[in-house]
Amino acid sequence: MFDPVSFSDGKIAEMRETVGDAKAIIACSGGVDSMVSAAIASRALGDNLLAVYVDTGLMRKGETDEVRGMMGDAGLNHRIIDASAEFFKALSGVEDPEAKRKIIGELFIRVFEREAKGFGAGFLVQGTIAPDVIESGSVKSHHNVGGLPEKMGLKLCEPLIDLYKEEVRAVGRHLGVKSSERQPFPGPALAVRCLGEVTPEKIAIVREACHIVEEEISKAATDGRMALPWQYFAVLLPTRSVGVVKGSRAYGMTVVVRAVESTDAMTARHSRIPLDVLDAISRRITGSVPDVTRVVYDVTDKPPGTIEWE
Repeated sequence: MFDPVSFSDGKIAEMRETVGDAKAIIACSGGVDSMVSAAIASRALGDNLLAVYVDTGLMRKGETDEVRGMMGDAGLNHRIIDASAEFFKALSGVEDPEAKRKIIGELFIRVFEREAKGFGAGFLVQGTIAPDVIESGSVKSHHNVGGLPEKMGLKLCEPLIDLYKEEVRAVGRHLGVKSSERQPFPGPALAVRCLGEVTPEKIAIVREACHIVEEEISKAATDGRMALPWQYFAVLLPTRSVGVVKGSRAYGMTVVVRAVESTDAMTARHSRIPLDVLDAISRRITGSVPDVTRVVYDVTDKPPGTIEWE
């Protein structure tokens, strides 16, 4: 049986021995994986750890302010970097999902290398977990694995690489990490929920749609109308379909609502969301998100589909 206490103690001691008196930098997104890794690294290294949050322009609504607060509450030595212009420029014209992941992964590391150089860090701590590695051994790469450039310039530390999500959450609860119960969020962020080319305009659409999905489902779960899914979000499709806006035909965007039940991300079953909740989501998205005329619900399990669409 997994013991989060002995695991945490062992990893803290291991990282302290590996890094020694050197400094380390960590990619801290605010998600459970990166925040638990940061908690372990902070206990091992103290002020010799720098937690860096990169605002890629691809994050969820209010995410940057929320993560800033979490890192402050956790007492992490941290820095917020606005690199949104760099990421949108690098992704311009790119439609292939794997190419997008690799661009994002490499640019992340380049940003960290710049920060690491100023901080004097020789190590990079990452929140890679077991499913990331397993999926990267197949067709789909993960930003923490397949997306890494060959020459990082930093030595890599991955304290959670042998754990599954529920084990990571258990470690987080033991260490008092506030984001331990947060739903998973992909490292490439909304870029993998914006199919096709990533633009600021399309990201703004999927960001607001994701916010509505999260808000309506969370409210329904709080009210006892449904169980809270393991993960729930929106996806923006790259094609347009005909709709009616103010009495006239219009070709608008399509948003997909996705919600799944899982324990380890290796398999998942689509959630049975009550129709009144889906109705509320659809009406809010089509009524308040510009250029969206159609909302659909994804009932695909994993396998054969993956949880994210890219």
